Amino acid sequence: MAAGTFGIWSVLPLLVAIVLALLTRKAALALFIGVWAGGAIYHYQDSTALLTTYLEDLGIPAAEALSQILGIFVAGIWGLVQSTTWVVESVGNSVFNMQIVVFCFLLGSAVAMIWRLGGTHAVTTWATNHVDTKRKAGLAAWAIGLLMFFDDYANSAIVGTTMKDISDNLRMSREKLAYIVDSTAAPVSTLTLSSWAAFQLSMIDAGYQATDLSASETPSSFVIFLQSIPFNMYAILAIAMVAIIVVSQRDYGEMLTAEHRAAATGEVTGEDAQPMQDVKEELGEPNLKNPRLRIFFVPVLVLVAVMVAGVLWSGYSPGAGYYEIIINADYASSLVVSAVAMVATTFYYAYRLGLQSVSESVDTTIEGFEIMMHAVAILVFAWSIGEVVSALGTGDYVAGYANAFLTPEILIVIVMIVSAFMAFTGDSWAAMGALTPIAVPIAWNLTGNHTMVAVAVGAVFSGAIFGDHTSPISPSTVLSATFTGADLIDHVRTQIYYAVPVMMVSVLLMLIWGYGNPIWGRSIWVAVALLPLGVLMLVGVVYGLSQIDADRKDIDLATIRDVDQSSTSETPLHLDQDHPLSDGKQVDNTPDTD
Repeated sequence: MAAGTFGIWSVLPLLVAIVLALLTRKAALALFIGVWAGGAIYHYQDSTALLTTYLEDLGIPAAEALSQILGIFVAGIWGLVQSTTWVVESVGNSVFNMQIVVFCFLLGSAVAMIWRLGGTHAVTTWATNHVDTKRKAGLAAWAIGLLMFFDDYANSAIVGTTMKDISDNLRMSREKLAYIVDSTAAPVSTLTLSSWAAFQLSMIDAGYQATDLSASETPSSFVIFLQSIPFNMYAILAIAMVAIIVVSQRDYGEMLTAEHRAAATGEVTGEDAQPMQDVKEELGEPNLKNPRLRIFFVPVLVLVAVMVAGVLWSGYSPGAGYYEIIINADYASSLVVSAVAMVATTFYYAYRLGLQSVSESVDTTIEGFEIMMHAVAILVFAWSIGEVVSALGTGDYVAGYANAFLTPEILIVIVMIVSAFMAFTGDSWAAMGALTPIAVPIAWNLTGNHTMVAVAVGAVFSGAIFGDHTSPISPSTVLSATFTGADLIDHVRTQIYYAVPVMMVSVLLMLIWGYGNPIWGRSIWVAVALLPLGVLMLVGVVYGLSQIDADRKDIDLATIRDVDQSSTSETPLHLDQDHPLSDGKQVDNTPDTD
């Protein structure tokens, strides 16, 4: 059946998946049932038509009415077959998706190796003396996230892997770390020259191709991208919100409950939580024979260095500038190669320091694959939901209703809401890919103004990031929970309390800009000036809601702030005089030549 003929039914599989995920906390199962429901809906009319023909040939009375009932069961069976096809196609037909799967498995192997070789223990011990407060840990995670702007998946992997054990030692909840990582990674990637920018620029080009403008009248997609940045308000304010929360150490909603639990009990995950990965539980105790900081930091640095080198190499062509390199780079391949280099580095240290044989390292690598199985399963099913959305024409159905209410002033908000919904149903890139080529010609036809095109582009990006941050089936949300060791549903439930106010403030600022046009025209600088106002509004929201919620829950906010670090670890990390990381005599005085 052709896409776009399913109407309101096209939304049902998404609702089924999301509601079941929230109720059962079984994200993979919920997503598969959502895909199955999509398959059943996709084949229901074909099933009833087939049954009607068959029953009429048999001369059975009321064949059409009976086929409507029996069609549900036939469509269920047919839909199950279709759902398995979509699951396979979501990976098998996409080189990019397969590369992300391989990257996740390899990164799991690297994490397992670093744990087994004592690198995680070493960095946690080091952090005891250097990153000694939750505020410092939060700011470190936020700052590293800003620096790792080139790709959100790599960002989540690097920051989550680096900061997880440090934050655990300081009794920061895994939900809080997952929020810091998730609300920094995608937003900063969509504001800079990154893998996101490359995709965004191609979508802007596609949008302008749908207008009646000639090539000489069409502005540079890069110029439109730059002009869209101040209007990508959700991304900018989400990054600011993380800083406000970390610096003020004020939480509210589910996050306040999580932080109070972690501070009071040391339990960094909830009692019923199902962490996306639990390295200690699955890999056992590490080898503490010779824990070294470089076992942790060097592989991470290799990951970053090879990733950057891969981007420059794959995007380079004779005479190409930085802009052309960024646009033409193969980010997914660079991620895979960098992960291979990271694993190879851990193998080198295992051999160089005599901590594991090659055979033992291979076994550890395979165990690393296993700790990522849950996350990869959810990723695959989330991509499969994207197949359902495409087949049922969900995006076209939602966009069709939005078009009926468009005016230049509310165009921005409608585009943000539609983009958020489309991203919420699966993936922000899919939302941007579907909506940007529509929003660009609409903005141009309504106003004949390129600034409004940039506004529409910024609105698409803002909505897409917000949809990601509030969806339990978004790949970036899944990966943020994975690399921080958080429970996926707990991550979404805590983050949504911060994402919604940021989105509301962003919408308000967009409306002020839009309806203030008679005063200041369509000025980009007015949007820039409105952003500090948005930050002040978020400060007020955080301080107000945190106090109200703390009073309601009878929680003293002081109890969830930085505590005495020496009491925060289940196993105190006091160093003996001869410990390799102590200030005293080292066990191995051989100069490091590696």
